[in-house]
Amino acid sequence: MRERFPDWKRPEFDESGMTRWMWMCQHPENLVLGRGCDIGAFSYINAKHGVEIGEDAQLGSHCSVYSHSTIDGKEGVVKIGKGACIGSHSTIMPGVSIGAGALIGAHSFVNRDVPAGTTAFGVPVRFRD
Repeated sequence: MRERFPDWKRPEFDESGMTRWMWMCQHPENLVLGRGCDIGAFSYINAKHGVEIGEDAQLGSHCSVYSHSTIDGKEGVVKIGKGACIGSHSTIMPGVSIGAGALIGAHSFVNRDVPAGTTAFGVPVRFRD
């Protein structure tokens, strides 16, 4: 199997948390990225309490991933499994785990765990029958 990004390297963050690919992370020291993961432009990650993104996982553009929510005070590590795909404009809330190979539809609000290999979508997220 050919690697999608054979020269993949962990991104560097400027003083504001921005990468050269136009996505940003607050608290990048708490961000774990698996080899070959791909994060779309204009995405935002708050890794205050930890965010783990597995190998070859993909986040579409304009996604938001929160390990801390100032709206309701929730906090917790977010885990996105190996090979999971998150559609553009989706939001992932604190403490959520998305299993390996899961597929999240675009514009979804993920406020609960999604098992490996599952397709989920919607606001709030629900599972395909």
